[in-house]
Amino acid sequence: MAHDLEAAVILRRKQVEAAGCGSRSTIYLRIEQGLFPKPVKLGARAVGWPAREVAAINAARIAGKSDDDIRKLVQRLQAARSEGATQ
Repeated sequence: MAHDLEAAVILRRKQVEAAGCGSRSTIYLRIEQGLFPKPVKLGARAVGWPAREVAAINAARIAGKSDDDIRKLVQRLQAARSEGATQ
């Protein structure tokens, strides 16, 4: 149950910034470079990121993973997000 709740937590941009992912411009630059997952649309003018995806990216950076490894991680995270939507 706690795992399901954790998977459903969406962080807004300021929370993502506070988690150490950089400023707004850095986050969107990393998205463009494939180094950070795309946001989830929450409404007409609101987006957020799944907390588990942000945690996975931060863990990879802490572990010293290369940019290529992080790009592969982002691809896997986004693919898993797409698969979860169809289930």
